[in-house]
Amino acid sequence: MADEKTEKTSEQSETKKEKKPRDDAKGGGKKGGGGGGRGEREKAKVVSSAEAVVPRFIAKYKDVAIPALTKQFGYTNPNQVPRIEKIVINMGLGAAVTNPKIIDSAVEELRAITGQKPVVTRSKKAIASFKLRAGLPIGAMLTLRKAKMWEFLDRFISIALPRMRDFRGVSRRAFDGQGNYTIGLKEQIIFPEIDYDRIDVIKGLNVSFVTTANTDEEGRALLQHMGMPFRAT
Repeated sequence: MADEKTEKTSEQSETKKEKKPRDDAKGGGKKGGGGGGRGEREKAKVVSSAEAVVPRFIAKYKDVAIPALTKQFGYTNPNQVPRIEKIVINMGLGAAVTNPKIIDSAVEELRAITGQKPVVTRSKKAIASFKLRAGLPIGAMLTLRKAKMWEFLDRFISIALPRMRDFRGVSRRAFDGQGNYTIGLKEQIIFPEIDYDRIDVIKGLNVSFVTTANTDEEGRALLQHMGMPFRAT
């Protein structure tokens, strides 16, 4: 009987020894791999509580421009109402041929104005009279769409244009025949994002408003209802 008891106790101790590493393995898996996976899933579930601010000119287009244009031109389908498709900003820098550093300042200024990094444009042909070789950087440009486009339009009409010297409104004739409008600005300092003390050279730029309008009259009416201050004559 004593031998049988000693054999049972030895068998039980062996089974306990075998179970311990299994439990340790399970616990290690939970602490190591399982715990890491759970932590990653918890991190993935973290969502910002900040609410996205809708540009106010989107509401202005829906509440003001669309009803006014529909009444003015008699549109029967909402898809016929013209809209602003994109805004293209181009800064040509002929002085970059002799001063290449001006390109870097132009890129930083356009990024500050629009919140988007511009693309450096390069010359396609060599012109000996202008000392221009093919492939030299001579400007910067970018295209704004969606929310950034509406935000820029808001700041351009509400803040930048009134800061122009002797401002009396923008021209009514700068359309291309297909409802697209381009404004030429002589100074980039009209934008409040530009620090006047840090600029090296006064630079001009072109702002093009590309619309889905079929005629200049429709494009002019669209921009006018959005708040573009056209001259009376």
